[in-house]
Amino acid sequence: MRATTRLRRLSLFGAVYFVQGAVLTYFSTFNVLYLRRFDLSFTRIGVVGGITLIPFVLKVIIGLVSDRVNPLGLGHRKPFIILGLVAQSAAFFLFPSLSPAEQYPLFVTLCLLAALGMSTYDTCTDGLSIDTTPEEERGIVQGIMVGGRALSAVVVAAAIGVLSQRGQWPLVFLGISGLGLATVPLALLIREPKTRPDDKTFSLTAFQSLLDGAFLLFLLQGLVYPLTLWSANGMTGVFLNEALGVRLGRVGVYTSVFGVGTVTGGLVGGPLTERVGRRTSVVIALLLTSATVFGLAVLPSPGLGWAVVFLFGVAFGCYETVYMTLGMDFADPRIAAFMFAIVMAVGNIGIGLGQPLSGALVDAVGFRWMFAVLAALNLFTLPAVYGVFRLREEIA
Repeated sequence: MRATTRLRRLSLFGAVYFVQGAVLTYFSTFNVLYLRRFDLSFTRIGVVGGITLIPFVLKVIIGLVSDRVNPLGLGHRKPFIILGLVAQSAAFFLFPSLSPAEQYPLFVTLCLLAALGMSTYDTCTDGLSIDTTPEEERGIVQGIMVGGRALSAVVVAAAIGVLSQRGQWPLVFLGISGLGLATVPLALLIREPKTRPDDKTFSLTAFQSLLDGAFLLFLLQGLVYPLTLWSANGMTGVFLNEALGVRLGRVGVYTSVFGVGTVTGGLVGGPLTERVGRRTSVVIALLLTSATVFGLAVLPSPGLGWAVVFLFGVAFGCYETVYMTLGMDFADPRIAAFMFAIVMAVGNIGIGLGQPLSGALVDAVGFRWMFAVLAALNLFTLPAVYGVFRLREEIA
């Protein structure tokens, strides 16, 4: 029975993150292409993008509501996960029936609904993973989540690319809608206790955990590493194209290689964390990511780029896995979804800050020095890592 319950949980976690990867892939890459078919201005497209980011700012509030509210005694997580999946699927199901140009406000509203649905099930799935995962399995769970999202990005991007080239956008939307609905039965199989033990019951005193010195250093690390790694990843394609002369079509293949590396890193990072411990795995991931980003700075040719980009993906996936595992460790069970949402929000801020920084560095000193600076900046968080484990030796 315990093995069956564990399999259901792991299946739900992997499926939810696969769905999330599909939605993120659409909004980050293909939404602009779809809207340009209707001759929408880039200003109006930018408004759509900005509005879809609002729910990600609200993740902290969503997490707090999930920690506090148990709708109809059905659980703190499952009802919200199902609601989010259904809302997102409904939005994607309705997309083909609208003309973004003629029904722009309604289209924007559906985009907001889809993003809100994703933020809701994402936040509450994170909370459920903390609630139900034994400490020794947290690395495995995060590896499945990171790997599932990265695998989705590779598979779904390829599928959308083929379908969009054929003009079959309705199939794109219906496919993403179907992925969400197919995940609902997995959520229905999860059983949450009707009441929580005292150490997992919402309490205002739990907010004192936010002021813990180790947690604040952990957040500093979580601000810097997305700033550096996501920026480096975002610039890799244009670097290969403009600095090394790689054709755009081939750049897409490099992107897929990075995605495969990320899946591999996620699957490796989980067992690594459980085998060598939190501190050692974080240090390994930090050194590997810094080394591979610096490898891009000195990359002599596109041929060697295949190996460097793949290794960068492995290191990236590994770092994501071990860092999020630590995030689970730091989350106070009484406000688990809320604290983990803060971890994610700080990371999103880092990603947002990194984009203009990397652009300014390229304009000022070129691609290679940009990668070198990002690698060094990532490496500078090493003292913070040791500070975290010095203050919280019990999680090392």
